[in-house]
Amino acid sequence: MILQLIVSVALITVVVLQRSKGEGLGAIGGGAQLFFERAKGFDRFLDRATTVLAVAFMILSVVISIVI
Repeated sequence: MILQLIVSVALITVVVLQRSKGEGLGAIGGGAQLFFERAKGFDRFLDRATTVLAVAFMILSVVISIVI
């Protein structure tokens, strides 16, 4: 459970550090910057870290629910 706490705090930190996309529902009305803007350097790292931490959190949640 301590490992899950560490992963959850890391996931929250990585999500908060990400740059705001700022599009929201504005992409429906023709704001195509969301689709054509390329992630660079640190943004790409944060995207990958978010994916890895989210998967790790889900796997740990399933394992903890089976064990306990």
